[in-house]
Amino acid sequence: MQDGATVLVLADTAELPAVAARLGVIAVHMLRCEFRLRHIGGSVVEGHGELTASLTQTCVVSLDDFDGLVQDAFTIHFVPAGAEDEDSEPDAPDQIPFEGSVIDLGEAAVEQLALALDPYPRKPGAALAEEAMDAPLGAFAGLAALRTRQ
Repeated sequence: MQDGATVLVLADTAELPAVAARLGVIAVHMLRCEFRLRHIGGSVVEGHGELTASLTQTCVVSLDDFDGLVQDAFTIHFVPAGAEDEDSEPDAPDQIPFEGSVIDLGEAAVEQLALALDPYPRKPGAALAEEAMDAPLGAFAGLAALRTRQ
């Protein structure tokens, strides 16, 4: 790898259904990630990535499927397996181990997409019903209602 190399990862149509199944979404229509790579010491390679994905998810409010776009910029460090920091800072770049001299950028792109996904996706304009907004929250809400009736 030449220092400062730019590598484009583009999932092909045969890979997209497997990515969707792995991430638990309805469909992934496009996954593109551009990495700018450079050595930062020893065998550690720093990657600056720009990720774009088009996908179909299910709205947690309406349960309707909807299409969306995910875009994310990130920095990661590829480190030799076994050389990961045990207690890295929370704001430090994630470390992805690799074995030998091969770094799996496709796997890194899918992992970054997983991190960028909204865990509670909402279809644009979806809102909870007024009754749901007034409902008491928490596991013990039903017990609290019984207590007030006595």
